[in-house]
Formats: sequence, structure tokens, C-alpha cells
Amino acid sequence: MTRVSISEARRRLPELVRQVKQDRGSVVQITVRDEVVAELRAALTDPEPGAAARALLELARKLPKPRKGRPTDVSAHVKDYLYSRRP
Repeated sequence: MTRVSISEARRRLPELVRQVKQDRGSVVQITVRDEVVAELRAALTDPEPGAAARALLELARKLPKPRKGRPTDVSAHVKDYLYSRRP
């Protein structure tokens, strides 16, 4: 992680952008009076179209089969899938 003052960031912006582009995990912190006010990092890649729908369909396949006459609470399982840490 690199820390630079805002005036230095203005002068070195093209270089800092190249650095972040080359090393996607690097972060440049921009400071004003030694307080971090911004971070420069690589942009997240756009998800593949339909990826969310495929993930939900996969989750639906893993759900237990519904019993007759009793609805399944799908939203509880979706939240677990979306917000739980997966290996």
C-alpha cells in the first residue's frame, strides 16, 4: 500500500494509475495533512451477464424439495448463499 499526499498524487497521477493497473491488488492512499481521504485502486471487473441468475438457479436446485401444502422460505436461503463466506 502506497501513501502519497494530494499534491504528489496530482503530479504523479499517470504513474500511479499505471501502477494500480499493473498490480491489480495494489492500493494508493491519498492524504491531506497526513489523513487518508481517498484510495486509488483497480476497478472491479463487470460480472458476466447472467451470472447472478445462474447462481440463483443453482441455489434453487440445492434447496430441499417443498412439502405439499407448505411453502418454502426461499429468501432465507438466498441471503445465506449471497452473504455467507464460501471457500
